[in-house]
Amino acid sequence: MMEVAEPMKVEVPRLSDLLTRDPYLTKYEKEIRRRYGCFKKLVDQIDQAEGGMEKFSRGYETFGLHVNPDNSVTCVEWAPMAQGLFLKGDFNGWNKLSHPFKKLEYGKWEISLPANPDGSCPIKHTSRVKISLLTPKDMMVDRLCPWASYVVQPPKTEGLAYHHHFWNPPPEERYSFKHPRPDKPISLKVYECHIGIGTDQLKVGTYKEFSRNVLPRIVKLGYNAIQVMAIMEHAYYASFGYQVTSFFAASSRYGTPEELKEMIDTAHSMGLFVLLDVVHSHASKNVLDGLNEFDGSDSCYFHGGSRGTHSLWDSRLFNYSNWEVLRFLLSNLRWYLEEYRFDGFRFDGVTSMLYHSHGIGEGFSGHYDEYFGLNVDTEALVYLMLANHMLHQLHPEVITIAEDVSGMPALCRPVEEGGTGFDYRLGMAIPDHWIKLLKEKADDDWDMGSICNTLENRRYLEKTIAYAESHDQALVGDKTIAFWLMDKEMYTNMSKMSPPSLIIDRGIALHKMIRLITHGLGGEGYLNFMGNEFGHPEWLDFPRVGNNESYHYARRQWNVVDNDLLKYQYLNNFDAAMNKLEDKYGWLHADPGYTSTKHQGDKVIVFERAGCVFVFNFHPNKSYSDYKIGVGASGKYKIVLDSDSEEFGGHKLIDHSTDFFTKEEPFNNRPRCLMVYIPSRVAIILAKVD
Repeated sequence: MMEVAEPMKVEVPRLSDLLTRDPYLTKYEKEIRRRYGCFKKLVDQIDQAEGGMEKFSRGYETFGLHVNPDNSVTCVEWAPMAQGLFLKGDFNGWNKLSHPFKKLEYGKWEISLPANPDGSCPIKHTSRVKISLLTPKDMMVDRLCPWASYVVQPPKTEGLAYHHHFWNPPPEERYSFKHPRPDKPISLKVYECHIGIGTDQLKVGTYKEFSRNVLPRIVKLGYNAIQVMAIMEHAYYASFGYQVTSFFAASSRYGTPEELKEMIDTAHSMGLFVLLDVVHSHASKNVLDGLNEFDGSDSCYFHGGSRGTHSLWDSRLFNYSNWEVLRFLLSNLRWYLEEYRFDGFRFDGVTSMLYHSHGIGEGFSGHYDEYFGLNVDTEALVYLMLANHMLHQLHPEVITIAEDVSGMPALCRPVEEGGTGFDYRLGMAIPDHWIKLLKEKADDDWDMGSICNTLENRRYLEKTIAYAESHDQALVGDKTIAFWLMDKEMYTNMSKMSPPSLIIDRGIALHKMIRLITHGLGGEGYLNFMGNEFGHPEWLDFPRVGNNESYHYARRQWNVVDNDLLKYQYLNNFDAAMNKLEDKYGWLHADPGYTSTKHQGDKVIVFERAGCVFVFNFHPNKSYSDYKIGVGASGKYKIVLDSDSEEFGGHKLIDHSTDFFTKEEPFNNRPRCLMVYIPSRVAIILAKVD
């Protein structure tokens, strides 16, 4: 499937655009053509064998359990190594052998159940159903349907393995979408969120509660997209949704499929783009309620042997060269796009997919040989090209985001150029840099050049989503930026009535500055994990044996930001002001910022973007009056954002009525300059007013 005889004869429609923009790729033209040839060959094979991608990506309409117009039921499964399949459940009193499947070609199996004598469906809505399977070793085992759309954890007295509950609600109970999809944001501002921890109560939050209590907060903060984690069903709650067991089932711990649809529709009504955190890089090793060993072999959906297991994640790895695996994964994307009306996807673990080493032990120096050698997994790369190609054809407004730390060239360029087709990649080096500074460096030792380089270091015309921290930093074992800055002082000195605290003052000041410079300089999109906008105290830890199944840290303490007497409101206010100012000036969809000052001694950074001048003074104790900065455009400037404002917990040291006039005097490679007052640990944004 992945062989191309003469790569240099492969026509890549817009390859010249890619090579003109990045001439260093010319050396690897043959490999780029080969990869595109593999992709094109696969598309042609799908066209010939399946009638095109449109039909191929609708596997969920054929596989799994389906009710026909006459209320009969048909079930098709793919289990190539099985010797026999049987359907059992509440409908037949759990008789293991009374309902055998018929074997078809290519490893497929089929069974049909006629409607009941009264014309009703033989399998009732929400009734339990399982597949019994005769393995190659003549063992009879139970499995869940890989295409199940609703699976539920049973009472503890019935074991831990999830049960498949057949989802077939009557028409009056099916949710009908009422609102159109919102327009694709030009300045993507993403609120990364998790339904279960979206409550401040000691329990698992629900879709309905999230719609009612959290979505309005997100809109008020100025975000235009949500990235929803842990939707695909995962038996182990503490996996944060990254050990998926049932790929087509929206997690039942938060509610029903119809309630998820209602939540997404509500988000759309508020103008929010809804992105799904999709996990196609690996799958849970669970056998009884997962994909693992579905047909009784160690392969089926996965590679057999050591290639099929991720050594660090202890999970199974998909065989992207297998025809039915491609159908399963592509249909999975389309299922969430069509059935639930998600607007796009954040692909988890892309680095692990791209390389045979899964990125383990790789330094990724940036040398192009690392991206075009034998370590690259062509099968996985071509799957990602295929997925992006399909999604953008079906829904041109779709957004796809790659979680990749390696810096693979052309990852975020169109497939027609020879790229992988993603719209954005996550700027994963940025949060790592901030945490490293906070852990290892005193304020006096912060390197302004290193900060700027980390924020600016991204591939030309490949869009990056910048973020200061995500869920990774919030998890137990690490700390959020707020906790690194203020630690135990957050327990005693976050009240507005508390005595002044140098630690809290420093923490609030730097928290705002770190987020603003990341927002302004770090990319073409911005991401925040829920609660971090207001410096959520403590860490995130899901119920598990090690913490006595406690929900204390598996929630968001909205009460602290809603309390007018606590300083968390200052950070929340600043986050909203930052986002809303971006709405006005649009720096995220503007050209990258031009940095004119990164003065190590003064600890000052100045850059321009979208007509705004960003000025940061990271010095711990020096303030500067009449500080000269370079600017491009002439005229009068005013302060449009000041991190030291009273509403943001600042000291009101800057007079906002001041007009700043440019001088026709070149400075720091800029044609003009102006003078500003910039206090210690303060950031301001200036914009022209005439």
